[in-house]
Amino acid sequence: MWLAFIVISVVGTLFHFLYDWSNHNKIVGLFAAVNESTWEHIKIALTPTILWSLYDGYVYGANANYFVAKVASLLMIIFIIPILFYGYSYILKKHVLIIDIVIFYIAILASQYIFYLMLQEPAVSYIWQYLGVVSLFVIFGFYMLATLLPLKSFLFLDPITKKYGLKGHK
Repeated sequence: MWLAFIVISVVGTLFHFLYDWSNHNKIVGLFAAVNESTWEHIKIALTPTILWSLYDGYVYGANANYFVAKVASLLMIIFIIPILFYGYSYILKKHVLIIDIVIFYIAILASQYIFYLMLQEPAVSYIWQYLGVVSLFVIFGFYMLATLLPLKSFLFLDPITKKYGLKGHK
């Protein structure tokens, strides 16, 4: 779990800057942050978690709970980042960069914790395994489309440029 946390954290941090480093390559933008919206910060935690699946799928893929655990780990990221970010922002009435950074790492740690915890549970039924696989495809599909065709929602709005998706990049 700790190796996964470290690798995902480092890669996610690098993915915050990768779009600029790639001279705004749109393919890179599908995986890296293209603006400062909450969604793009969720995405830079999702990308390395999904990439890490190449490793943990090899190691744990035979576990009947693997796909359900992977979906749960991705959903942890998707929910924890905005809940903690908007929660503390509401209370403090401002954004604090160090808190934003800590939230990113908390989401990754919680994601990996729930993943490894669920792998230890008794095997889920075939239907749950199937739903886990389908859910992964749905999450990944939404993940890819959300940058190209972002919803007109506060989650996708760049607070700096007041634009969405790739157009939200300064």
